[in-house]
Amino acid sequence: MHDHTHGNPDAKKLYELIKDVKVAMMTTVDTDGTLHSRPMWNQDVDESGDLWFFTEISSPKVTEISRDNQVNLGFSHPGKQDYVSVSGKAEIVRDKAKIDEKWSEPLKAWFPKGKDDPQIALLRVHPQKGEYWDSPSSTVLHIYGYAKAALTGEQPNELGDHKKVDLHA
Repeated sequence: MHDHTHGNPDAKKLYELIKDVKVAMMTTVDTDGTLHSRPMWNQDVDESGDLWFFTEISSPKVTEISRDNQVNLGFSHPGKQDYVSVSGKAEIVRDKAKIDEKWSEPLKAWFPKGKDDPQIALLRVHPQKGEYWDSPSSTVLHIYGYAKAALTGEQPNELGDHKKVDLHA
């Protein structure tokens, strides 16, 4: 498989953190200029590092992306204390071969007519920037860190890793 992280260890870690998170919050710019977020089922990451999602062509997000294709994706795995934000440009893809390639049967819950439904489209997000917060998952460690901070007045340290990552290739 092609390395879409270009050897960047921070990019590699970011993609590792979102690999098993199945739902992302996608934020678009609504027609009135406000931000609009909704949960999206995370399909996969391709060899270019692009993220793929299924949608209906008539959904408001498609209209919003047609006007302003800048989006943000929020990924969260609270059990592991992992949080990731990815911003990039979204593109609407109607290619039947690509829809067939990305389709899986569990998607019938959202698209009961199946992959041949004329309303189905894909959203491809080309990531530009990412940011992650990777904290130790031990609740005891978090409580200790916050208690120590409360007693000393100093910000807790060693509570995890936080990086901003340039994902432009």
